[in-house]
Amino acid sequence: MSITSALQIGVSGLQANSSRVQNISSNIANANTVGYRRTFSEFVTQNTGSTQAGVLTDSRADISSNGSIMATGRATDLAVQGDGFFVVSRNPNDPVESNYYLTRAGSFTPDQDGNLRNSAGYYLSGYPTDASGATGSVSSTSYSDLSTVNIASYQIPGTPSSLVNVSGNVPSQETGLATPGAPFESTLRYVNQLGGADELTLSWQPGSTPSEWTVNITDGAGTDYGTATVNFTDSGANAGSPASYTPGTLPMDPATGVVSLTINNGATPQTLDISLGAPGTFEGMTQFAGDYTPPQFDDDGTETGSLERAEMSDSGVLFGVFDNGQRRALFQVPLANVANPDQMRSVDGNAYVTTRDSGAVNLGGAMSNGLGSVTSGALEGSNVDIAQELTDLIQTQRAYSSSAKIITTSDEMLSETLSIKR
Repeated sequence: MSITSALQIGVSGLQANSSRVQNISSNIANANTVGYRRTFSEFVTQNTGSTQAGVLTDSRADISSNGSIMATGRATDLAVQGDGFFVVSRNPNDPVESNYYLTRAGSFTPDQDGNLRNSAGYYLSGYPTDASGATGSVSSTSYSDLSTVNIASYQIPGTPSSLVNVSGNVPSQETGLATPGAPFESTLRYVNQLGGADELTLSWQPGSTPSEWTVNITDGAGTDYGTATVNFTDSGANAGSPASYTPGTLPMDPATGVVSLTINNGATPQTLDISLGAPGTFEGMTQFAGDYTPPQFDDDGTETGSLERAEMSDSGVLFGVFDNGQRRALFQVPLANVANPDQMRSVDGNAYVTTRDSGAVNLGGAMSNGLGSVTSGALEGSNVDIAQELTDLIQTQRAYSSSAKIITTSDEMLSETLSIKR
């Protein structure tokens, strides 16, 4: 080996170890970066001839090793436990497939439009669901069916009430008096045809006949829907239950205790059934001694609801919780996987794109086909081991010093050679 070759070998060693120090420094600096994957250098022999050799570096990322999961308590912070990556895009609903990346950095927060965006500025992608929670037919090998996950622009239309079940108690001691007392009133809320809440007033007037009551229904606009007489059983096995109904002016079925109102609140009137309880049963109104128990109303209608918050399930389904008490699926957030994740190419923001060596992307639901689960309120930390990095740094520093020593020795040999020539 010539002196010049030794110098070149030393220089290649300096360059290779310098690159390795750069990777180690980056790892240490990003030890607390969410979703960061450590990079490392592998040395390979460089041989350009029978008398010249050296070393080259191959920098790679340890993408397949996962970091630890850290709880944050923020509902839109997401972490993958197990295999898989979130799919993110550079822009909301980006039409360009090359602008879609894979990442484990799940620090998502809503932007001004309600789109979930992580700290690197990438937008979370998912499959929108219909009212039943289904996504329909979607592609598992491309990003074409994905949309940006948004938690701001959702509202559930209301369902008009059609049946309200009434249950409560009127005090038996208030009936049979020479001068009956004032009526007991309660407010029934129901959902109108536009998804809003309207009210009816139920009035129970005790009668001078024992166990007899007159029920009257009105609304806030002054509409009187009529009255009916209710007699309760005062003894025997059915004591306290309705004995009979006399409809009067109130549209009622005496056999079932159901009042059928026609409410003129639209071009087509709304039909609302109010069940007071069938004769001989205790599911509806009762009459026992004691206090008046204001009726409870079980309404089958739901008001129009606005989104209050979002919740992520372990299976990657993003649910919306609405202010009308309803909860329904909004998005199915898929996880992406590739055959060889360590061969993906890194891009800015702790994200990756597939390459020929990594294999094509495959999208699937969390907790299926070997993919991990999605944890809400948590983030995945970096997979950097500080102790290992410091150990590698010491080894690299010594290797760097050895390469520098080769150059120093070669320089001295060259100086001696020149001195001999002189």
